[in-house]
Amino acid sequence: MAIADVKEYAHLTDADVEALGRELDAIRREIEESRGERDARYIRNTIRLQRGLEISGRAVLFASRKRPAWLLGTGLLGLSKIIENMELGHNVMHGQWDWMNDPEIHSTTWEWDNTDPSAHWKQTHNYLHHKYTNVLGMDDDVGYGLIRVTRDQRWSPFNYGNLVYNALLALMFQYGVAIQHLELGKVAMGRDDRDETKRKLREVGQKIGKQVAKDYVVFPALAGKSWKSTLTANMTANVIRNVWTNAVIFCGHFPDGAEKFTKSDVDNETRAEWYLRQMLGSANITGGPVMHFMTGNLSHQIEHHIYPDLPSNRYAEIAVKVRALCDKYDLPYTTGPFLLQYAKSWRTIAKLSLPNKYLKATVDDAPETASERKFGGNTTATIDPVTGNRQGLKAAIKRTRKSRGLRALFSR
Repeated sequence: MAIADVKEYAHLTDADVEALGRELDAIRREIEESRGERDARYIRNTIRLQRGLEISGRAVLFASRKRPAWLLGTGLLGLSKIIENMELGHNVMHGQWDWMNDPEIHSTTWEWDNTDPSAHWKQTHNYLHHKYTNVLGMDDDVGYGLIRVTRDQRWSPFNYGNLVYNALLALMFQYGVAIQHLELGKVAMGRDDRDETKRKLREVGQKIGKQVAKDYVVFPALAGKSWKSTLTANMTANVIRNVWTNAVIFCGHFPDGAEKFTKSDVDNETRAEWYLRQMLGSANITGGPVMHFMTGNLSHQIEHHIYPDLPSNRYAEIAVKVRALCDKYDLPYTTGPFLLQYAKSWRTIAKLSLPNKYLKATVDDAPETASERKFGGNTTATIDPVTGNRQGLKAAIKRTRKSRGLRALFSR
């Protein structure tokens, strides 16, 4: 089973969790009080960079019948779409820059270069996903209704196609996100409000129509004799953006160590318990400034889930403080290189295309999620008599792995 008692799984008492929450609140206040000109300069420079890349890319594509120009123009346009989607659209619509009171960079006015209407995305992502992160049956981002990503999801023959579904989702990610708010499962079962569904369909259709017209009609037409190569360049740039976005999101939510949860405690959880669940349910990507920027700083997914409305350019400094708190409370801080995290996500998707009976680990001790049962009821923090340090969840996981390794050694 997925984690049903987050405090117990984390080897923390109620007092521990509330103390952790107070320290995380203090970090929030520190960042909020220090927001200022350097943050405003960062977002405005990012907007200028993105627009410059897009204008340059579209200009080069006027000569796109020549292969070097097609490659350069497509690359520039793909980069601009990634930045607009990740560092601008996603973060602006989270309200990260609302404190500036600039109507151009405000969550209520920004409409991104994506087929999903911003109002729909803010409901499915800002509210449902971030409030119920990785909660089975409440967070639709757990597999996006297509992919089995935990043993807690009942297997069916449909899941044999896990790898195919994820490949298609990656290629057409913006369309997958666009239909998410339509709740097609409810529509198929007749459990939806038909008038509401018609309204949503109309809004999605209008947004898709605008995006298709822009990328596949207007700009190719403006390119004159280069219309065909410009059309394929625009299509390729969209695929580049889709695949990269999908990869970053999957690295943040589905590698080993990004836990899943049951509904049991969510409705009654405190703010501090919500913080703890975000920390356990998210994973980071290691890398340098370029990697962080190109992911929209979602390489700091743990920090983003704790503070989704704080400026993304501050996540790196927040990460140092959050990691120190993980050490203090002996909590795991799940992070790793991009290729490794992404490979782990694909490995999970491949394995879970099969029924549980063909999988080695149990539902309580699986790589993609564990449960408090993993520790056999021993979920109380202790103090190391030598160092005086807390021994909680991270130490318990280490002991469990060591014990499993010893059993495997002596069973040979």
